Amino acid sequence: MKFELQPTLRGELIELRPLRAEDFEALYAAASDPLIWEQHPESGRYKREVFQHFFHSAMESGSAFTVIELATGKVIGSTRYWNLLADKSEIEIGWTFLERKFWGGKYNGEMKRLMIAHAFKSVPRVVFTIGANNLRSQKAVERIGGKFLRRMENQGRGRNDGPRVVYAVERDL
Repeated sequence: MKFELQPTLRGELIELRPLRAEDFEALYAAASDPLIWEQHPESGRYKREVFQHFFHSAMESGSAFTVIELATGKVIGSTRYWNLLADKSEIEIGWTFLERKFWGGKYNGEMKRLMIAHAFKSVPRVVFTIGANNLRSQKAVERIGGKFLRRMENQGRGRNDGPRVVYAVERDL
């Protein structure tokens, strides 16, 4: 299965382009609001040293994006693909955050729709693994058609930062 993990995706409001090392400062500025992370299992991600780990992991993934608002050219967040499973024909979208002024639907919805449309060229299922207490993200995924699949006590990513819930969006065949 061929899947391009870091294409440039462009909508009406935003562009997603591959994350670059020189994006650190602008992305940290977007992420430095503690309220962005208050429902997140890693709620200290607004702190520079914690965010540095997140950024390094994103760079190593080879599948992370910088989210840019087209109207201003400003970096407003990040997201990534993860865990491409050829045997299950699915990929995960996650590690997503946007500045709070871009919450509420239009920007996040466009970002997810762009990523899902790209994914559906190669796989019939996109999954989202979300912190069980992150109700904002769960509602956002439900708004784009995500259906609850299961709850997991530890997501198996090398750390135990609390229970997760998994949602999926399926391509109509």
